Amino acid sequence: MKKFAKKHLFTIIGIAVGAVAGFFYWKFVGCSTGSCAITSNPFNSTLYGAAMGGLLLSTFKKDKKEYDVSGDNKQR
Repeated sequence: MKKFAKKHLFTIIGIAVGAVAGFFYWKFVGCSTGSCAITSNPFNSTLYGAAMGGLLLSTFKKDKKEYDVSGDNKQR
């Protein structure tokens, strides 16, 4: 579990921050008429914020790729 959390740390932080931001968006901005699909409901707004935050911060995750720099690219 620690390995998973360490590997996906930016995504987990993005989900948490996005969820809080989505809730606060509903709380302070929201939708006065109630016809808005995302911002009229705090649950929808929080989930949308979590998804957007997770997607945004997951783009900053570093991929560990190993390259063969010896010039020998033959299959073994």
